Amino acid sequence: MPRLFSYGTLQHEEVQISTFGRKLDGEKDLLIGYEPSLVRIPDPEVAMRLQRLHHDNVKHTGDDWSSVQGTVFDVTDDELAKADTFEAQYNYKRISVPLASGNEAWVYVHAD
Repeated sequence: MPRLFSYGTLQHEEVQISTFGRKLDGEKDLLIGYEPSLVRIPDPEVAMRLQRLHHDNVKHTGDDWSSVQGTVFDVTDDELAKADTFEAQYNYKRISVPLASGNEAWVYVHAD
């Protein structure tokens, strides 16, 4: 079963229900070697709909002292595909990363 690490909106129950049709159970974890960052939302209509000017993002630092808090979820392959669709609309791509727990997980980062 795939693991999905979220540091942003996929941690919110309402986003999980609208994206996956259910609330996900997860565990807190850390993404090591990254730091939080923001990506400006270029489309004013999207910014207005989301009521924010920036998307949460992470930036790779390679520094073991850098970390991003989040939640790791076990999801199905079908749910991972739904997450791909959800994140693609905001120009995010999925990459595989190691977590502090020692688990590997997928995470979405902005596709610059």
